[in-house]
Amino acid sequence: MTRLVGVCALVVALPALAQGKDAKPAETKAQPGVNWAGQVIRATGQGAPDLKAQNPAQARLGAEMAAKLDALRNLLGQVKGTAVDGTRKMGDLMEKDEVRARVEGIVKGYKVVNKRYFSDNGMEIEVEVPVAMLADVIDPDAAQVLAVGKPEGEKPTGLVIDARGLKVTPALMPRVLDADGKPLYSIDSLSADARKTSGVAAYMASIDEAQKSPKAGAKPIVLKAAKANGADLQLAPEDAKKLASLNTGFLADGKVVIVLN
Repeated sequence: MTRLVGVCALVVALPALAQGKDAKPAETKAQPGVNWAGQVIRATGQGAPDLKAQNPAQARLGAEMAAKLDALRNLLGQVKGTAVDGTRKMGDLMEKDEVRARVEGIVKGYKVVNKRYFSDNGMEIEVEVPVAMLADVIDPDAAQVLAVGKPEGEKPTGLVIDARGLKVTPALMPRVLDADGKPLYSIDSLSADARKTSGVAAYMASIDEAQKSPKAGAKPIVLKAAKANGADLQLAPEDAKKLASLNTGFLADGKVVIVLN
């Protein structure tokens, strides 16, 4: 009897083992909202097949058009809810006609990053827009009003700010301040090109992730934030002096990562 039970268990287990060996890992679906580490805003859209279509191809085409419209609507909603700083959201700024028109133009130019087709000829798409393009709409003046560092001295590739334990609002336009509240880094530190391509800062969940990020470069300097006020981070006096003593040309390229926890 024991041998019979063992044989039956083996027979049941073999198909399961074979299925596990051949099974493909489940597709990872990107989450809608702001991906602060990747510096993009994402949304999904779904479309049902056109029931009046004459053939499956037409039905799927109708589903794709519906999915794109749904994705556009959802992406615009995600953008409106994105924090600009500690007090305002994009939706607040979009009450001005000029800002709304520019933002809607950016959203309509979204990038399709994934498509999923269903057996009923319906479909789902994932779309995204860069965070940097939205920040440039908010503050379109490309003039650099902040110094970007000394030409000599140590040359880090980026700045990692350890803000763990502080109540920080991830936002499009964070600032780094000294102990007196004077800006050491903001969107005004960025070059004209970085405004459109880099974004002010990325947000990540660990120091290790931040130090390995292309956003911070190969040899970033790590400083601890002493205080936080919304999206603004204040450095202790000694860290502010340390930052000012470096060749901080990397700030013009937006090479800043903020670590949250």
